[in-house]
Amino acid sequence: MSLGTIGAFLVVLLLVFVVGNLWFHLVEGVLKWLKGLFRGRKEPPAWHPLPPEQEDDNS
Repeated sequence: MSLGTIGAFLVVLLLVFVVGNLWFHLVEGVLKWLKGLFRGRKEPPAWHPLPPEQEDDNS
């Protein structure tokens, strides 16, 4: 294989990678927009809320 063929192959792989990355971010953005459209704009609940702190009445 010549260096030109190897270089062309690497350029094609790079283009596939870049287009795939752009496609992924486009689809994720559309899904996030649709979820926001149907769910509203409220914050999601905490995954694991901390228990309430107990105050000492000794003072």
